[in-house]
Amino acid sequence: MKVIHSVHPDDFKIYQTELIRERFLLENLVQSDQLNCVYTHYDRVIAGVAHPVTQPLTLDTYDNLKAEYFLERREIGIINVAGDGEVTVDGTAYKLRKLDCLYVGKGVKQVIFSAANAAKPPVFYLLSTPAHKNYPTALMTINDAEKVNAGGDDTANKRTINKYIHKAGIASCQLVMGLTILHTGSVWNTMPPHVHDRRMEAYFYFDIPAGQKVFHLMGEETQSRHILIDNYNAVISPPWSMHSGAGTSNYSFIWGMGGENLDYTDMDAIKIENIR
Repeated sequence: MKVIHSVHPDDFKIYQTELIRERFLLENLVQSDQLNCVYTHYDRVIAGVAHPVTQPLTLDTYDNLKAEYFLERREIGIINVAGDGEVTVDGTAYKLRKLDCLYVGKGVKQVIFSAANAAKPPVFYLLSTPAHKNYPTALMTINDAEKVNAGGDDTANKRTINKYIHKAGIASCQLVMGLTILHTGSVWNTMPPHVHDRRMEAYFYFDIPAGQKVFHLMGEETQSRHILIDNYNAVISPPWSMHSGAGTSNYSFIWGMGGENLDYTDMDAIKIENIR
């Protein structure tokens, strides 16, 4: 398991392209019949992808956790971004179609991922945080997610925000999770941007058309930097960093947070005119 350590904002100011990518970009997560995870020292969040094609994949523990099983002291959110699949939680099977979300709480000993059709396999994005109590396993389809329409055509950021795991949705200890879909003709996400010092955040970009890219913006508001994102890349956003982006076409992304609270609206806005 790759480990990403925390970065001080003063140090970040002198980072060049390759070092920014090394410290914040999670790539090559999607591999056939593999489950790949990255451990970060930002609120001890683990991000990863399970991509079962021809065989089931089991969520095993890692030596980093010093735990008998993965969810001994953790919770996890799972969102499918591709073909139909199934997640079996301690013997109970849950079917996840594209954009459906499954929450699995502390104390669950076995999680198995499988594909419904090897020709159109699922891609399960995983985000896990430490947990202090058990909440029940909960499935939420894309149709049942709380939806917020934001932005507009005139600012090229018309988008639909889908909330799954949050204060008024699926119950969790500290995990907050959902996804945003940009409408055709819109390219900007999370603009105006913001920071939230109480929580880290991770973005997982998907449905980026072949040959297209997303410019993910990060850094302090007067020290902005960018990372070029491909389909199925994830990026870590420290609590001190803004997080926003613009694509060469429309796309979608999963947002997920861990930290001090479950309040989706807890953010400190940044004025566009102050970005440098």
